[in-house]
Amino acid sequence: MEPTFGTDGVRGRAFDEIDEIVAHALGRAANRALFAGNEAARWAVGRDTRESGPTLARALAAGLRATGAEVIDLGVVPTPVVAFAAQHLHTAGAVVSASHNPWHDNGVKLFAAGGTKLSDAEQAAVAHCLDELRLTHGDRPSAAEIARRLDAVPTAGAVEAQAAAPNEMHRVLDAYERSLRAAIDGRTLDGLHLVVDGANGASASLAPAALQRLGAQVTALFCEPDGRNINDGCGSVNPGALGAAVLDVGADLGVAFDGDGDRMIAVDCEGQVIDGDRQMALFAVDLAARGLLTGDTLVVTVMSNAGLRRAMSEAGIEVVTAAVGDRAVLEALEAGGHCLGGEQSGHVVFRHEATTGDGLRSAVHLADLVARRAAGDSALTSAELSLQAMQVSPQVLRSVPLGSGTLTDEIQRAVDDIAAGAGRDVRVLVRVSGTEPVIRIMVEAPTEREARDLTDRLADVIVEGVGAAGTA
Repeated sequence: MEPTFGTDGVRGRAFDEIDEIVAHALGRAANRALFAGNEAARWAVGRDTRESGPTLARALAAGLRATGAEVIDLGVVPTPVVAFAAQHLHTAGAVVSASHNPWHDNGVKLFAAGGTKLSDAEQAAVAHCLDELRLTHGDRPSAAEIARRLDAVPTAGAVEAQAAAPNEMHRVLDAYERSLRAAIDGRTLDGLHLVVDGANGASASLAPAALQRLGAQVTALFCEPDGRNINDGCGSVNPGALGAAVLDVGADLGVAFDGDGDRMIAVDCEGQVIDGDRQMALFAVDLAARGLLTGDTLVVTVMSNAGLRRAMSEAGIEVVTAAVGDRAVLEALEAGGHCLGGEQSGHVVFRHEATTGDGLRSAVHLADLVARRAAGDSALTSAELSLQAMQVSPQVLRSVPLGSGTLTDEIQRAVDDIAAGAGRDVRVLVRVSGTEPVIRIMVEAPTEREARDLTDRLADVIVEGVGAAGTA
């Protein structure tokens, strides 16, 4: 197992890598921080399909049990299913996954009791407990000690928990699918042909089956995980094959998930991408028309296209802008009592239905919307719906490898100088990714050429600056 990214929210404090002993330590730290080692504590634990997943999930569960917690092992399930389980079973939750990253990366996402994201205070408490464990790179236990710690689990409790897990898992999945059907008011997807790209990840089994049970005809794509093919040329970050498949089979819609299933990118019947911005435009207008968009407000991030804001203004829908990241979106939703928000990347939150973003839930809502509009007097295809949703402003996104460097103050000043001279109609955003060792560049401009030229200039400055910082 190669070095990987650490835990969601506490990455970069106690550890930069995650292996069995770190996962075990995190289990102990999380239970102590969130439940003070309470023996009545319960955790729902799931994972995606990465090769390292079973080992890390076992170590995490052992750490939780070592501090008195009961663990419900959900096996391979999407992240939003773990959040749903935590809400449904009144437990905390943990997911072993690195989302849209390559197979050799892995990490852990934590949910507080009830399935919500950790608060700042809770994140700080978990990080503090990790620091207290003093498991630094220079003070790691031996392989024998690691094995002993993983095996040092209350035998009776472990056997009892594992025996109960299959029943709990089936109850959770049944309740989850009922919630999807309830979200579309009991309607079906009869007559709709969907291509479903499971990214060879956590959604590969659940999503095609659930959509079929809702009545759709499903063509499954990239739903054969082998531990190393997760997100490999497929899924929400690589929708090209999905678009080709939709055209090839003449489907009404295609949907692609990321590795852990909390994001969804769609493709219309003409093979064109429906990203998170277009999805939110469609959902917001539809919910508002039915009187279901709380406060007639949509929450987006600074990455969202200006075309989305224009479309919402024309529809009489207010837009609240949050920082990048689903956590920032959720905080804005909670603060304003809003029900819909998300990111351009396809992470969309229906807060009146769920505690976090859910790719399959978004897919069900989008498929239902397409089915309803296709059956109306003025029938529209998914391509026509998507085109009507918004007119996109030219926007270029690029990632620059960070390597051993960093986004220094000097680089930021150079970026700011370029952005300041670019004109009032240009929008520039440069930031360090929270999930990968890269710097993200986003440029919006009146024309595609202007956006690309400016992106090239910024990328050159960043590459030169990062290289210099890395050799200093």
